[in-house]
Amino acid sequence: MVRREYIRRCELPVSAAEAFAWHARPGALQRLLPPWQNVKVLDSTGGIRDGDRVTLRLGAGPFGKRYVAEHQNYVEGDSFEDAGGLWPVFHWRHTHRFESIDGNASALKDQIEYALPSAITGLAVRELDRMFDFRHARTRGDLLAHARYKDLGAKRVLISGATGLVGSELSAFLTTGGHDVSSLTRHPKAATDIAWSPADGAVDTDRLAGFDAVVHLAGESIVGRWSEKKKRKIRESRVQGTRLLAESLARLADKPKVLVCASATGFYGDRGAEILTEESRPGAGFLPDVCVEWERACQPAQDAGIRIVNVRIGLVLTPKGGLLGTLLPLFKAGLAGRVGDGRQWMSWIAIDDLVDVFHAAIMDEAIAGPVNATAPNPVTNIEFTKTLGRVLHRPTLLPAPSFAVRAMLGEAGNALALSGARVLPARLRERGHAYRFEDLEPALRFLLGRTQRG
Repeated sequence: MVRREYIRRCELPVSAAEAFAWHARPGALQRLLPPWQNVKVLDSTGGIRDGDRVTLRLGAGPFGKRYVAEHQNYVEGDSFEDAGGLWPVFHWRHTHRFESIDGNASALKDQIEYALPSAITGLAVRELDRMFDFRHARTRGDLLAHARYKDLGAKRVLISGATGLVGSELSAFLTTGGHDVSSLTRHPKAATDIAWSPADGAVDTDRLAGFDAVVHLAGESIVGRWSEKKKRKIRESRVQGTRLLAESLARLADKPKVLVCASATGFYGDRGAEILTEESRPGAGFLPDVCVEWERACQPAQDAGIRIVNVRIGLVLTPKGGLLGTLLPLFKAGLAGRVGDGRQWMSWIAIDDLVDVFHAAIMDEAIAGPVNATAPNPVTNIEFTKTLGRVLHRPTLLPAPSFAVRAMLGEAGNALALSGARVLPARLRERGHAYRFEDLEPALRFLLGRTQRG
């Protein structure tokens, strides 16, 4: 067993007090867990004060391990520690220390004392480098995003679909900024959860009042073969749920200022290389028709004076799920390549940038109507394939022929894999919106822990 010490330091664009407060809030742990790691928070008691504990599971199935970290040596505004491990395999003690540079800048020093078998210490250091490259970059990005709207104060935000791929990240991000987040859910668990059942037209209207913003993300997944039953679920879950929510909010005496409703770049359909903005007409087909109805279902809330933002979400990149999560096993095994002829456009967005778009939609009163949530530089499928292969150091020589995709997925394969749209975020650009990742390769390197170190 070898005892080691690992130290990393990064400068942050806020005061030491603000940086410390970010780490002390509920969503910080989720924001700091690397998305490429299979880590799940099983239980958490308290926050980061002495005696507070968090139980994590790393890995899945029979190879998964439980780790308990206990916090100690909490000093308000200055430092805190967490310690734990799995004896006798390893243990750690992680000290987080915040140092003031001036009133608008600080430094975070992460110091880890750990013990590991000597044979794996080199691997451990490489993994720590990957982890802290990610943690420090995301912390800086989140702090900068919150700072843009600092003067507007904390908001009360209600989110439907708060446990989903996007909702969970958005909820964690908002809480680290000091916002008060509640969940609109079919299965209430926490005291702050609000019950609803879109299929039954039921919602706990009495508890909807008093929120500054409502974010509507809930809806049936579009992944899988599109049977008539599946298509009906996709349409009804979006249109009926949105209409129920919009009508319920419209009847409130104490209405939210804004309803931010998810939509999709599927609004534009298959448009080849045509450059598309929020002013472009809808396409033809099942997904465009659903998106048009979906956005139109917000009308009762708009008629009642609530600001509406329809966020047309592109291909969301995160290894936790969605397109990237589905493709990763194939790419890592060297069994991937272009889809079809590879010329279809992919209008992508990194999960961190998508969170920032929803944040801006909540906070910026000048943002209204449709907003394309895509990166400024879409790519073709063949460019995406080559870039992901390069980041992973894997060949991409096995294409998926169009006929095979259609045979496997039918109409869904044609709409989701073989069609394309070159969608640009014109409205966000008009507002001077700042992206964390405008280009694909830096986004993939960040999300997959493949940052090129100097």
